Amino acid sequence: MKSSTSASRRLIPALLCILAALLSACGSTAPATTNSNTGPASADKQILIQPITGRADLKTFDPALAGDIPSINAISMVFTGLVSLNDKLEVQKQLAQSYQASPDGLTWTFKLKPNLKFSDGAPLTSTDVAYSIDRALDPQVASGVASTYLGLIKDSDKRSAGKLNTLLNDSILTPDAQTIILKTSQKAAYFLEALTYNTSFVVERKLIDKYGKTFTDHLDEGGGAGPWKVQKFEHGKDIVLVPNTNYYGAQPKLKKIVMPFYKDVQTAYQDYQNGQIHTSGVPSSLIASAKTLPDKQYHQVPILAIDFIALNYLTRPFDNLKIRQAFALALNKYAIAHDVGKDSNIATNHIVPQGMPGYNQNLTGPMGVKDTNGDPTQAKTLFEQGMKEEGYTTANFPSVTFTVATEGSSDAANTFSAMQQMWKNALGINVKIRDTDFNTLLDQANAAANNPKGIQMWYADWYADYPDPQDWLTLLFGNGASKNGMNYGQNKNPYAAEQQANQALMVKADANANTTERMQQYNTAEQALINDVAWIPIAQEITSSVRKTCVVGMVDNAQGLTPPDDWGSIYISNNATCASSNQYK
Repeated sequence: MKSSTSASRRLIPALLCILAALLSACGSTAPATTNSNTGPASADKQILIQPITGRADLKTFDPALAGDIPSINAISMVFTGLVSLNDKLEVQKQLAQSYQASPDGLTWTFKLKPNLKFSDGAPLTSTDVAYSIDRALDPQVASGVASTYLGLIKDSDKRSAGKLNTLLNDSILTPDAQTIILKTSQKAAYFLEALTYNTSFVVERKLIDKYGKTFTDHLDEGGGAGPWKVQKFEHGKDIVLVPNTNYYGAQPKLKKIVMPFYKDVQTAYQDYQNGQIHTSGVPSSLIASAKTLPDKQYHQVPILAIDFIALNYLTRPFDNLKIRQAFALALNKYAIAHDVGKDSNIATNHIVPQGMPGYNQNLTGPMGVKDTNGDPTQAKTLFEQGMKEEGYTTANFPSVTFTVATEGSSDAANTFSAMQQMWKNALGINVKIRDTDFNTLLDQANAAANNPKGIQMWYADWYADYPDPQDWLTLLFGNGASKNGMNYGQNKNPYAAEQQANQALMVKADANANTTERMQQYNTAEQALINDVAWIPIAQEITSSVRKTCVVGMVDNAQGLTPPDDWGSIYISNNATCASSNQYK
């Protein structure tokens, strides 16, 4: 996707058409938006109870640190940045009133909207924007994501490495209170899309100066400029938000949002049925039942997210390519999605999901296997060849630990057990499943980069941060990428030089102004990644959720987040299909 607005509009319709086709293929009859024939409920009923499931708490409320969906969702309600994505995944101005790139594409000038304020009423100027971006890259903040999403800014690598004390007056300039200039190290077709990620969101310095790293426990005092402000954040219990009366956009119609924490989706779904919450995910075992709920409460939407298995090239036995390929081909992904997951996801061999610009419909799995059923016979042959190359026998084969986070989900536990049995059947290997906390898994996956003592193999998912293949390829598998815990291209295997050449191809594609050629380059890079089993993609995610019909104006989009501009149109109606919010009045 090009960074200019006009180019974005050329690509987005194709994206939406594919998503619509996917939605139809999934058999969903739920509309994208929930409508009601009744008018808005009284002000005291404008309370939305929207749970955070699969978590006992937020991993972080700091925009500089967030890399998981629950944290990002909460942050995007309280904080905002120069630009964001709308429901059609188009770049929209937020704090920025305008932006312009220099002819060489290396300097971006943003003009801010007039009279911007933080939620406590303090003025928000270009100095605050500059401070926030520079802070995210400060090594003392220790962000695991800032260098990834702000890496295009010139000298950001030096800043994050502690070689520069600041980027202010270097590559981040503020000639006046309404203007911020960002200089990039290279021309990139996805720069604006990268800026929609939360690492560039603006935070209020005085709150950080006062409380340091614990400032997120004091967001009731200010801190952000999004449509909502924190009224209460009780760790392990809930987050309560109220409208930010100083928000620059349309004021939310809702008077309060309550986000209680649920460790498992089963409990949340039960509370939904009991009328205690307005929205919930749906366990796969109950999808058929959820589809029968009246008034089209059930919603099923393909999203830009891939579930995958990652293998660490620096750990035995996954330093052998044939063994990696054997582990990939031993899995019947279709059976996992259809028989185990009850079609709650779509089996895939792809890194770049369907619905994204650059989706390669001709991509195959390892060894040219075209479907998602795997090939256990070929897997066994490859495994025996890899064993011979490494001098392994059944007796001395390295133990394999598969690190996962079921988050209390029986669906996830059943999926991992099915994989374990498939490896046993095809390869004769007993894979140990290690179930851990999601936040621990996330930290260990990040720590696996350049780490031969890091975790061997793990299960995770990746959501599109912005609709561009760079977010799936260079950002994850590029040379020095902080998310490259797989250590693609950064190993001493015989094929490392080919991987490094593929990394160079990704970088070339990142800056290519020819969209057709650029997508072809990404297609080539993705196929090479699949051939080398940089990931074992398992499924493209579908959100299966239920929402009370009284919730009006909420849009189901492929990103799974509610854009800040949407909150001015969302409200609770008088429709009888609703949840009780009496306890939160």
